[in-house]
Amino acid sequence: MASEDVEGTPVGRRIVLGMLGLGAVGVAVGAGLQEKVNTALAPVGDLGQVLPGAGGFRFYSVVDSVERRTPQSYRLEVGGLVERPRAFTFEELRQALPQTRMTKDFQCVTGWRVDDVAWVGVALPDLLDAVGVRPEARAVRFRSFDGVYTESLTLEQARRRDVLVATGMLGGPVTHDHGGPVRLYVAPMYAYKSLKWLGGIELTHKVVPGYWERRGYDVDAWVGRSNGRDDEPT
Repeated sequence: MASEDVEGTPVGRRIVLGMLGLGAVGVAVGAGLQEKVNTALAPVGDLGQVLPGAGGFRFYSVVDSVERRTPQSYRLEVGGLVERPRAFTFEELRQALPQTRMTKDFQCVTGWRVDDVAWVGVALPDLLDAVGVRPEARAVRFRSFDGVYTESLTLEQARRRDVLVATGMLGGPVTHDHGGPVRLYVAPMYAYKSLKWLGGIELTHKVVPGYWERRGYDVDAWVGRSNGRDDEPT
């Protein structure tokens, strides 16, 4: 079990102001407001879309658009420092591997939170066991099929039972805007760790900072114990 007593330095002032400004805007409505949000965040990275969200969610993307993949065409490539590299189909993730259900909050580093979200999928430790982790592996890197976004966890963090390769949420499938058909959910960390449109998992020798971490966010993103925030743990 990973220790949650890990704290990083606060994010840079420019990023805090930009992302808190986005949180204050809330759900963007109309092209004019959308343009202002994109302009405000331009110094800290490209924000593609802030879409009207249901149930308290706000939808962010760092690219203009993301190709839609159906459950039938979906493949999750798992490789790197593993004994048995392979590509998992959606049905294998949903039926062939052990299923884990949990209900936990979803906390964004910009301040908004959605309580009691129901999740279902494969606990990441079970997926790692299915491919066999080589002794020299120390971290896990995740790639989005948006072609840009990446994230990482230490191997110790990745073996937590509350880290999920999610195939369902909110009582149904993971929709495209929520990052479907398959996304990552890292329950105890801020939402930027819960990578959307999960396309690849790679076992690596060390942690490789992800998209927002290269722009100032903490690599270890424990809710309430990182990024200069004091939110209640999820």
